[in-house]
Amino acid sequence: MSTRRHPPLKSITTTPGRPSAAPQPVDRAAVGEPKGVAEGVPIAVRPDPHPGDGRYPIAWLTICAPRGAIPTATSKCLCGRDRSAVGHRKVHALIADHTAHRYTCPLRTRQEGRAAA
Repeated sequence: MSTRRHPPLKSITTTPGRPSAAPQPVDRAAVGEPKGVAEGVPIAVRPDPHPGDGRYPIAWLTICAPRGAIPTATSKCLCGRDRSAVGHRKVHALIADHTAHRYTCPLRTRQEGRAAA
């Protein structure tokens, strides 16, 4: 007696020799609002409600003085100045130095006056 061959349970698909493009969705005419937009939400981008006035920060003074702990402070400026202090006296001195730096910083002083002198 010969054994019966059972039909294969899974079909083996052939692998294509090159990649094919994925099917693209069919373009439909847009009617009404786009999908995913909530009612009452404006689609158009509005201008910034707070337009800048041309000023921007160039120096930062950060003071950390927790209750009962030693205070620390850092003074940084875009001109490259980077100083720090630890302790009451040194922090007060750094605050005064940071305030004085406002008048000597090369980014804040007028360059025309320097060139003319």
